[in-house]
Amino acid sequence: MNKIILDTDLAMGAPGSDIDDGFALALAHADPELALQLVTTVDGNTDVESATVLSLELLRRLGVKDVPVVKGAATPLTHPERRRTPPDEVINSYGQGLSPESGYAPAVIAERILAEPGEITLVAIGPLTNVAAALAIEPRLAGAVKEIVIMGGVFLGITGQRGMPGEFNVWCDPEAAAAVLRSGAPQRWVGLDVTLKVRLTRADARRLSQAPGEFAPFAGAATEAWIDHTQAAEPGDPQAGDSCAMHDPLAVAAIVHPELITWADVRLDVITGDVPGAGMMITDLRRAADAPASNARIAVDVDATAFTDYFLRSIEGL
Repeated sequence: MNKIILDTDLAMGAPGSDIDDGFALALAHADPELALQLVTTVDGNTDVESATVLSLELLRRLGVKDVPVVKGAATPLTHPERRRTPPDEVINSYGQGLSPESGYAPAVIAERILAEPGEITLVAIGPLTNVAAALAIEPRLAGAVKEIVIMGGVFLGITGQRGMPGEFNVWCDPEAAAAVLRSGAPQRWVGLDVTLKVRLTRADARRLSQAPGEFAPFAGAATEAWIDHTQAAEPGDPQAGDSCAMHDPLAVAAIVHPELITWADVRLDVITGDVPGAGMMITDLRRAADAPASNARIAVDVDATAFTDYFLRSIEGL
């Protein structure tokens, strides 16, 4: 059994928001080899208040009653001025009668992992603000965590976007990503090099919509709506019309099915500061004797067909 903490900027359920984070939470619940211990929320794909409410709502929809949700960072580490106001439609429409646990996510993450050294994997599928803060609060965390599995980065390519040259999670808080890379904690990064290859199609969405459970039909409808949204927003993208990427679920799958992914040990750095290129990863793949020691393992390829089969079988039973 793999004990995990899921740190997320979950937005599934909010109009016009990505859905893969919600699928990641559902997969963490569905796979019998995973034991979800805690959900923590962070500002990123949506504001932290909305992420907290939507996480509580999704756990209720999944029938999960014994996993606490703890709210975390509302802004990036070095930009407290970027605090966002949650939309009324989310706060008033979801999570009624539900409240997060008391405490601050980085402190609770550190406390939980130090209580069971070597036993808990921290899965970070949003910006790394909470993870970096937890490592700053308690430096022993780097040696106590079993592993940090991160959905973030693009290592062998570029985003092709001048305004966001780095992958979104890293771009949101590159200083936090740099802190995690420097921590010495064992870490695997699952980035856009592979996550863009694992996709749900409209046919997959219809398959989920016809499943008998409560979550799968909801998720199928959300998938169709997100594909419609991306098609309208990105009419020039040939993939936007019929599918959407499952970035975050692949990071969850990597814990129990690492064989689905091809890995490489590398030296990673990230560009920080308010400069052009902030959030871009610098990946050193050299194996020469004078090459710097690796500090991370990255995903460089994926068996997309096998992942999709595993993912749909897991989700359609919910």
